[in-house]
Amino acid sequence: MTDVLLLGGTGWLGARIAERWLDAGAHVTCLARGGREAPYGARLVTGDRDDPAVYSVLADRQWDEVVDISSRASHVAAAVAALGGSARHWTYVSSVSAYASNTDPGADESAALADPATSDADDYARQKSGGEAAVRAALAHRAAVIRPGLIVGPGDPTDRFGYWVSRLALAGAGPVLIPDTPRAGVQVIDVDDVADVAHAVGREMFVGAVNAVGDPLHLAAFLDEARDVAGHTGALVAAPPDWLVQHDVAYWAGPRSLPLWLPADMPGFTSRSNATYRLLGGRLRPLRTTLERALADERSRGLDRPRAAGLRRDDELALLAELP
Repeated sequence: MTDVLLLGGTGWLGARIAERWLDAGAHVTCLARGGREAPYGARLVTGDRDDPAVYSVLADRQWDEVVDISSRASHVAAAVAALGGSARHWTYVSSVSAYASNTDPGADESAALADPATSDADDYARQKSGGEAAVRAALAHRAAVIRPGLIVGPGDPTDRFGYWVSRLALAGAGPVLIPDTPRAGVQVIDVDDVADVAHAVGREMFVGAVNAVGDPLHLAAFLDEARDVAGHTGALVAAPPDWLVQHDVAYWAGPRSLPLWLPADMPGFTSRSNATYRLLGGRLRPLRTTLERALADERSRGLDRPRAAGLRRDDELALLAELP
């Protein structure tokens, strides 16, 4: 039987990767802090990765596959040092945020990475780059690096993607505020597509890096599809980016934001090449399918619930009233 270790495995993406391996008949162990159950059929080992001894209970066996999703380079390096010698293959789930630049549309996996992290205080890009560096240094000939773009779909804890289809459904025949950037880009990938490719590269023992990203599209096309799925019949009211910034509306994510909206100087972030992903047989669910799944999830959680990202409806209506 295939022995698989998930460093994580109880969260949103990690649990789905664990489920893929379980469905394939593997014996799956998840190392996690606790507080959430491991997928049914997996063994949960509770431990804190800040503890240098956390890997001691896992180092006494050979692992056919180790999957690490950590966003802290020091955790990745410690795991590689403790378990790298007993792993036939290693998959590190990094991010397109690990790239040094977001200015070049169509850039592929050969693009330069950010400087690796040198402390836990370094930003997300450097942490992911540092995690990759640790894996490459010790496991270059038996490791895969997956660099997902914006992962979306039901259960998304960041609330970014689901904001739009949820807000459009909540608004109904009412107006919805959008940024006046119709040519801006959007590039997303369904969480289950990422889980599928993570399982596939481990099963095939793929060595190298792959951008796990969807096909690029314009924000306007994305909003049209979301609007259709949500059944929205009201107006989309576009506000100039400068006006939004002046009124304390944030880019991308977080409270009082318009999710997925990015500054104009980052065209490469939403147009990474997915040619390698396609060559590996990577699946991309239709955007409409992901939107429908996201809307069903949003309805189950409440369209008017407090959100980790986006505008509250009352704030949105106040902004719409202020627009010239």
